[in-house]
Amino acid sequence: MNVTLIILSAGNSTRFNYKVKKQWLRIGNKPLWQFVAERFNSIFEFKKTIITANPKEIKLYEKLSDFTIVSGDKERQLSLKNALKYTNSEYVLISDVARPCINKDILNKIFSKKADCVVPYLKPVDTIVYENKTIDRNKIKLIQTPQLSKTSLLKKALETDKIFTDERAAIESIGGSIEYIEGSEKLKKITYFKDLNLPCLTPPSKDILTGNGYDTHKFEENKKMVLGGIEIDVPYGLKAHSDGDVVIHSLIDALLGAAGYGDIGEFFPDNDEKYKNANSVELLKEVINILTSTGYEIINADISIIAEKPKLNNYKTKIQRNLSKLLNTQVNVKATTNEKMGFIGREEGIAVISNATLKYKDWYEDYNRRK
Repeated sequence: MNVTLIILSAGNSTRFNYKVKKQWLRIGNKPLWQFVAERFNSIFEFKKTIITANPKEIKLYEKLSDFTIVSGDKERQLSLKNALKYTNSEYVLISDVARPCINKDILNKIFSKKADCVVPYLKPVDTIVYENKTIDRNKIKLIQTPQLSKTSLLKKALETDKIFTDERAAIESIGGSIEYIEGSEKLKKITYFKDLNLPCLTPPSKDILTGNGYDTHKFEENKKMVLGGIEIDVPYGLKAHSDGDVVIHSLIDALLGAAGYGDIGEFFPDNDEKYKNANSVELLKEVINILTSTGYEIINADISIIAEKPKLNNYKTKIQRNLSKLLNTQVNVKATTNEKMGFIGREEGIAVISNATLKYKDWYEDYNRRK
């Protein structure tokens, strides 16, 4: 069959109630969205795989995979409509990233049917009461994904402002044929943190990840000097698009490097007026939030400041304490000169070298602790 796979992964995980967004939980060393996409592709050869992502995270997705990554939206249906713009296959298989345990049997059942939309479902086993009246549970279907749809019909069905809860409802609304197949308990959806007891999920890798950062800035007269978020009492500062906090800039690069997320310029370009005179502490907070929400935990950081001036003996501890508080972990700060050599030796500026260490947030341990 000529099929495109679409995985919807742009949600904010508000009900999940965890520091890490569920699509970024590490299964081994892979985020859940990548694990799910690769699991599907290990079973069936799709024409294309499209993954919807939070617009702010698209570049992070692209760094980790060769799949087609498109911008998602706050509404599932809007994310789907955007993904369908990149789809020209006869059929499209759509799944939520929160149903990770797809298996070959389910896909074989789905692909064996010829309806306009093929839908897996479960039969309820408990008595069902609606508005204080018992209803026939044999007439109830608990709908699951993935669902297979004829692409042209699905696109037509979504040419409306009406919101549908799934593809089946959309295709049904224009008279398309629906065929139901028996689903699987293994396709349980991860909605809450307690839902992580799924057989296909394995703990995150214990890998330790390291990154380094380097930054340098020239001195500039009549500008405030800030290093590591601490104001330094001298009559000059550092020339830069932002506040020139060379320590934090170097640290950000080290953190991004450890995560494999590129460099500071990709997140805060120096030609963007939004960041002109920006407070580098706020930039660091944003990076910490990105790392935390996408599955990382900061272990420590080590920073070397190389400068002939200003003298930093009275500031090192303050910088160290401030950065430790921001990162909520151990930070070491060192200061040295360049022995009068080079531009640093000529007292033209400052250079900083940083190293940072990360690990994957251990959701598996937290899950077992909460049980």
